[in-house]
Amino acid sequence: MRFFNEKRYVLITAGAGGIGRQLVEQYIDQDCQVYTCDIDQAAIKKLVRDCPKVFARQCDVSKWEDVQSFLRMVGEKTDHLDVLINCAGIAGPTALLEQVDPADWQQTINVNINGMFYVTKAAVPLIRRSTHGASVINIASSASFFGFPLRSPYTAAKWATIGMTKTLAMELGPDGIRVNAICPGSVSGERIDRVIKADADAQDKTIEEIRKSYVRQVSMRTFVGPDDVAHMALFLSSDFGRFISGQAIGLDGHTEGLSTEI
Repeated sequence: MRFFNEKRYVLITAGAGGIGRQLVEQYIDQDCQVYTCDIDQAAIKKLVRDCPKVFARQCDVSKWEDVQSFLRMVGEKTDHLDVLINCAGIAGPTALLEQVDPADWQQTINVNINGMFYVTKAAVPLIRRSTHGASVINIASSASFFGFPLRSPYTAAKWATIGMTKTLAMELGPDGIRVNAICPGSVSGERIDRVIKADADAQDKTIEEIRKSYVRQVSMRTFVGPDDVAHMALFLSSDFGRFISGQAIGLDGHTEGLSTEI
């Protein structure tokens, strides 16, 4: 299925692995010019080998100086952006709030919310120059809607993502720029495997017990895939989603509640 009639210029953070890599590949398949960054240099090299058309550089989105440098490079390659997808994020620690190390809290906030702020702030001048009705998409989480025991830093950052999304939609809407958040539940892949293991260790349970509890939280009794997130992003950034803005869209098979036992 073709989502775009003309070439789009797309910036995706954390595009060398996981959901970000799937986003990069899907937009390239739509004949878009994709610019991406990632903190993992080895993953970037592999991405460039596999997808020679992508422009990829190492960048730590939690550092304003890194983001400014990366966006300057992007600005040397294109005079505008049609799509920005803030995908960079980390799971953070798994622990009761009083046991969370302040350094771990700060790192989770720095990557998950400050990074989104830095990238969006630096990219908006290029986004304003789009003539296609630009789109900003923030990757949030089903944890944006619920409390999530043992994951307070992550949950706080993801709730903040929704607040920023709705505020940006109001600020940028008069310029024809749409801003939405995609809120996946558990997404199949290495990251959720690490989260499940950390949860199992924290609760002294088996990995299989925790995995089953995650699946039971979902009405459709299944995880989603990175391709599901990419397809939703394509829809929102295309003319099919031209009047959708300020929304936090669940993509999780309907999570009934993140009822981690403690």
